[in-house]
Amino acid sequence: MTGLIVLMALPVMATLGAGIWLTCKPMASPSPWLKGGLLANLALFGLGMAGVMLFGLQEVMAAEPLAGAVTEITLGKGLALLGIGLPTGLAAIGAAIALGPIGSAALAVIAEKPEMFGRTLIYMGLAEGIAIYGLVMSILLLGKL
Repeated sequence: MTGLIVLMALPVMATLGAGIWLTCKPMASPSPWLKGGLLANLALFGLGMAGVMLFGLQEVMAAEPLAGAVTEITLGKGLALLGIGLPTGLAAIGAAIALGPIGSAALAVIAEKPEMFGRTLIYMGLAEGIAIYGLVMSILLLGKL
């Protein structure tokens, strides 16, 4: 666990050091090795965070449960909870896919005809409604447990 914390702390310190150095001595155009080095540090930090989360989860699962505080979750209940969250996640992904083209087209229309602003908001609201429907379905399903 200590190795993972070091793996996570070193890239952060290197990135902060590079940021302070570039603030004190700005360059006209940063060299390619500097950009790649910062990206590598951020990637290493992400790997360290994932490792800390995975090993932290293992330690939490191995911990002794408190007397009477933990309720038993069966496999069926766990799968039911995952199934309840699925409509919200999929509806949010669908709304995001719909809002991308609608938003860009709305900006293009507003740039040429500002009086179309209200109509474009309605179109974006209809696309966002998809995510709200998924959330409502999850809430209704959660009430069935």
